[in-house]
This record gives sequence, C-alpha cells and structure tokens, in this order.
Amino acid sequence: MTRASYECCCCNGALGALFASNDELAKLVASEPPSLRRRTLLSGVAAAAAGALPALSLAQDAAVTTVFTGGTILTVDRRFSQAEAIALRGNQILAVGTDAAVRAAAGTSAKVVELAGRVMLPGFVEPHSHVVAGSVVDSLMDYVGMARFSSAGQVLDHLKTRAKTTAPGEWILARNFDPSLQRGPPALTFAELDAVSTEHPVFVLNASGHLAYANRKAFEVAGIAEDVKDPPGAEFVRGADGKLNGTMKNNLAFSQVLLKNPAVKNADPVKALIGLLGRWGRFGLTTVSELALGSLSQSPADLKVMMGAAQSGRLQARIRAYAFYTVGLEAWDKAGVKPGDGNALARVVGYKLVADGSNQGFTGLQREPYLNSDSRGIAYMSVEELKTQAIDRAAKGWQLAIHGNGDAAIDNVLAALQAVSDTGVDVGRQRARIEHCSILHDEQIAKMKKLGVSASFLIGHVHYWGVAMRDKVFGGKKVQLLVRARSVEKAGVGFSLHSDFMVTDPNPLQMIQMAVTRRTWQEPHFVLAPGERVSVESAIRGVTSEAAWQLRSEHEVGSLEAGKLADFVILDKDPRRVDPERIKDIAVLETWMDGRQVFKA
Repeated sequence: MTRASYECCCCNGALGALFASNDELAKLVASEPPSLRRRTLLSGVAAAAAGALPALSLAQDAAVTTVFTGGTILTVDRRFSQAEAIALRGNQILAVGTDAAVRAAAGTSAKVVELAGRVMLPGFVEPHSHVVAGSVVDSLMDYVGMARFSSAGQVLDHLKTRAKTTAPGEWILARNFDPSLQRGPPALTFAELDAVSTEHPVFVLNASGHLAYANRKAFEVAGIAEDVKDPPGAEFVRGADGKLNGTMKNNLAFSQVLLKNPAVKNADPVKALIGLLGRWGRFGLTTVSELALGSLSQSPADLKVMMGAAQSGRLQARIRAYAFYTVGLEAWDKAGVKPGDGNALARVVGYKLVADGSNQGFTGLQREPYLNSDSRGIAYMSVEELKTQAIDRAAKGWQLAIHGNGDAAIDNVLAALQAVSDTGVDVGRQRARIEHCSILHDEQIAKMKKLGVSASFLIGHVHYWGVAMRDKVFGGKKVQLLVRARSVEKAGVGFSLHSDFMVTDPNPLQMIQMAVTRRTWQEPHFVLAPGERVSVESAIRGVTSEAAWQLRSEHEVGSLEAGKLADFVILDKDPRRVDPERIKDIAVLETWMDGRQVFKA
C-alpha cells in the first residue's frame, strides 16, 4: 500500500498563537467562567501548565550526529526497504542506507551505536485512540474487564469489596465490563449495582465505551430523574415497567452522570495525559491520536489539555487530534479551530462523526436484526445529519473520520461521503476514513475504492470478540464479514490497525499478530475468516506508514527516511522472522522520539 504525498498545513495556526507559553495557558484556564471551569474538568490544568511539572526538552542537540549500525533496519518506506545503517542529526533522520554511505554522510565525528543484531523499525503509530479523556478515566477507574474477571458475579463481588473500604458518599468507578465476554446478565442495572452499595455512587463503563451502568445513588447525585429526556442518538434505558434501570447508551447520556463525580471534575488532565503517554513508550508508540477531542469537557477546552501537555516539554509521544461532533460545529468554529492547527508534537488534523454504536453492545446499526433479536441497533446520527455535517466540514478543509460498525451504519457513512463528493470535494484527497469499519460487504469495499476512502480497523474485534460475534451477535455467516483487512487490501483500499484505547490495549505488536493470525481469545484454535489474514509486512504498515498517512503525518513520521523526524523503536527480534503466534512476545528494548530515548527496557 503506497500513498501520494500530502501537502501539509504545518502552520501554528490558532493553537500556536493561543498556547504560546505555559503561563499564558494558565491565565486562559483561570479566565474561564467558573461554571465552565467546573463543567470542563480543567481545575488541574492551571497548576500543571504553570510549572508544577518540570519541563524536559525532547529535541536533541542539533549538533549531535549518531549512527546506528550492525542490525536490521526496516525502513517501511514504499518498497519496505532494509538498510544497513541510519544516521540521526538532532531530531531528524540524516541518512539511511549502506553502512559506508551513512557513515560518509554522518562524518567522522559521529557517535556510533551498535545494534548488535537487533531490529529497528519506525516508531509505532496509533491511529485511533482516546488519550485526552482516556488518560483521566484510566487514572480514576478500576479495570474490571475480561482479562481480570470472567463473570459479572466476580466483578460485582470485587465492587462490593471496594465499597467496604470506601468512605460513604465517595464514588466507585470501574471500566471495561463487557457482558458479551463475561458470564452473567446482559447489563448491569439498578438491581445489580444497588446490591453493591446504596451509600456510594457506582459507575461502570462498558468496554466498548458506548454504554455505561450506574446505581440509583449515582443517578440521584447526578440529578437524573425518571422524566429525563433522551439526548439525540442516546438513551437512558428503561425496563419493562417503563422506569429507568441504570443502563445508559452513548456518552451524551452517561456523561451526565460521570461528570458529577468530584474526582473526575477535579482531575489534573494535563498530568494524566503526560503520565499515560510516558508509560506507552514500552509499547514502542511515538505517535498517538485523540479521536474525540472535546469529549472530556464537551467543549473545545480539551485543546488546552492537549496543548498544555505539549507545552510542558514532558510529552513523550506526538498527538494527532480529531474534533468531536458532539461539541457542535458552531462551537469549534467560534473557537477558531482549524485543521492543521498545532505543530509536529500536537496537532488538530480532522473531524470525527459517529454513525452508530457498538456491535457487541448491540447498538451498531445493522441491515438485518441481530442474532435472536428484533433489534437493528441505533443510528447515533441520521444519514441526513451525517451528510449535512460532512459537507460542512469537508468544504472547510477538514479530514473526515466517521465511526461505522454495523453494515447499515457503513451504508450511511458511504452515502454521506458520496454527498460530499457530489459537491465537488475530492474525498480521497481529504483522506476520509471509516473508523472500525467492522462489517463490510463487497459492494461497500468497491464504493470505498471508488471514493478513495480508507479503513481503520479495531483488530481486537476479531481476537477478543470473534467468538461472541459468532455465537451471540451475528451468527456464523455474517461474522465472516468482520474486519476484512485482506479484502480491502486486494481491492486497493488502504487500512490501519488501532486499539481504540480504552477498548483494548494499545500494543502494536499484539495488533500485528492479531491481523496476521486472526485467532480468537476465547477459542485459541478458532481462526475467524482465515481468508482475511494479512502478511506481517502489511500489518506493520498498518501501525506505521499507513497509520501515519491517515493522520496526515507521513511527511514526518511512519517510515525511516532522510528528512523525517527521528522516531523509532528497537526490538529484540524481527516480526517477519518469528512464529506469527509469538509476535506479541517480541521485546521492545528501546523507544526513541525526536532523537531522544524515551524508553529503555
């Protein structure tokens, strides 16, 4: 998969002027109206931006030249070339090629580092994650997912134990519960969570990020009454008796509960973001993404978090962000935010729309009802709403990233992008993406190719949910349409692989293995749709060069080529030369970003 070059607008734009210094950011946060400061969770930003975190420059001294040689250097360029040596000067790649040519370009005073047979690749790129809101949630919520507990009963017992050691009135927060994978009831309702505690507000986030559950105490504290109105595309679920049951669909509903938690409101999002990305160096990640910028605060104020972290000098991975539709077109425009705002460290690149919910949560929008159900899921946005917003953003130069899980949702996404194309906008040139792109029919792949639309696959849907999708969600026939990576590749449609953190862990080596083997977690010997397996090289591109292209950043990251930024990872083994079932076990030995080592095993 190769791509045409992209003419990037790398000006500082509105953000560059707005966040000229940490002091300026602190003043801006302090100047927010008190009501907005409370609602947007930014109470900790001012302290972080004003210097509570010591600055650490990641830019290498421009005079320093370093040559790496004596190992395998996989450039992941257009030809997937293998080089003998690579030279860095400051924070950029100076030369890549034969040992003799690179040493000649570097000069006799260059420092030489022996790779000793190890393997160098471009720094891994995570094209769809949620690092701004996710870092806060990750710092506050207890993980209760399938890797820890196999049943809802075990989760509830754990939460009851938590309640015994938590002061009355304080919140109990948990994340990644998934009834499609954990035995027990199909949802956690008032019945289950009131049994955990009636003195503590209890809130549990579904692994999909599209549903949440809470007890009556949490609804009471949040002021959610029986007559609450459902937000457009969202739902406060009611039982057979017509009364609220504690389940909430879409963040537009459950954020009304979660944001009433003082710990969430008083979190330090800048510190949380810096800490999260500092830990992600162990995965070899050097560029990550925020696909719902604004979801933390439900306002453009999330930009202050992202840029505050960048201005701290301690951010150890680059961020590419997509403004989220729930904030509203007018709010983003009024704030003066434009695609390309920012710099090489933190930049706004696109706009995110959402067509439906989660297939395993039965809110993905389907052409036919779910297995043993009359439900076809939920349209988070109607096709007309998708068209209206997509046309508006595309006309203003925004790249479109549109979430689509169910096949009917992808129909709507493609209809919206066709409407954009009909206005004269080149959808392919603007790099429109379908996020997750879970259930795909042949004719949809053909439409993607015609429009120039690429796919970003949540490959964990195959590994973690493959069996559940087969047995509980779709049935054995339709599940064969899940994450059709090889089919889109054969059709000439580009794809990337992502984690959708916090849905799955942002581990690129594991994602490569998932795409290459398509083995399932619940039945390790079951290979889901073996014809959709891809080569190791294609999977590597999905977390490097293709991912960078989708983030409009291939001119600076995603491959090891002269002139690009010195972001790379050093592994103990070559992913192409190991048993595909052991790719995830390859050790990340070092991660370098901007010419500096940010992680060492």
